[in-house]
Amino acid sequence: MSAPEATPRPRRRRRWLALVAATALLSSPWWGPIPLRSLAFFRVRRVEINGARYVSPDEIVSRMKMDSTASLWDDVEPWERRVRQHPSVREVHIERKLPGTLLVRVTENLPVALVQAATGLVPMDATGKSLPIDPTSADMDLPVLADRDTFALRILGDVRAIAPALFARIGEVRRLPRGDRLFRVTASTSTGSHDVLVASTLTAERFTDVVPVEQDLASHNRRAMELDLRFRDQIIARLASEDTRTRRP
Repeated sequence: MSAPEATPRPRRRRRWLALVAATALLSSPWWGPIPLRSLAFFRVRRVEINGARYVSPDEIVSRMKMDSTASLWDDVEPWERRVRQHPSVREVHIERKLPGTLLVRVTENLPVALVQAATGLVPMDATGKSLPIDPTSADMDLPVLADRDTFALRILGDVRAIAPALFARIGEVRRLPRGDRLFRVTASTSTGSHDVLVASTLTAERFTDVVPVEQDLASHNRRAMELDLRFRDQIIARLASEDTRTRRP
């Protein structure tokens, strides 16, 4: 009776080496950066900023507080946390580009209005937070509010997100009696502007209903002086000729 055939040693050794290599590869995110941090080849020599419009790149780099020994393989979380503390920054993500570049992707809290204050016009975001932006030096063609109207700011933020072309035509927002608002909107197809009246329950989606009404009026050579959105499922158009039409979007 013959003895069972033994597994060849070379094959067993190859399997063992393959297992060790796979384990080392899977664990490299933990052990890999440790020896690489000490190599001058991976020192951070360049920082690229992407997505910053109102925050200066120099300010972002300054907030990261990197020294001359910073390595591409250092933990990026502390840098991200420091940049995220800037009031104009909503989110930040830092990526590595070999051999020595950090790519900082920034999402800003965009201003949606200029609010009148004792110190002048203050840029604010959709949540009503003041932003450290100088409106005299930045390109800020934004609606103007007489006060910090959180409802109007929220609507402006939502309209900017879903209908930026319509947002760009809003020039002013005013409070009306009983909690209504008046939005002054530049006409899309002709010179001049018209008022859009809204209730405090308005949504941004409802506000965009003015666009097809404007287009319909323009197709009949009519121009609205006022569009009233305070009625459910319809828009009351008060025309320049004193004629009044009811439009359903």
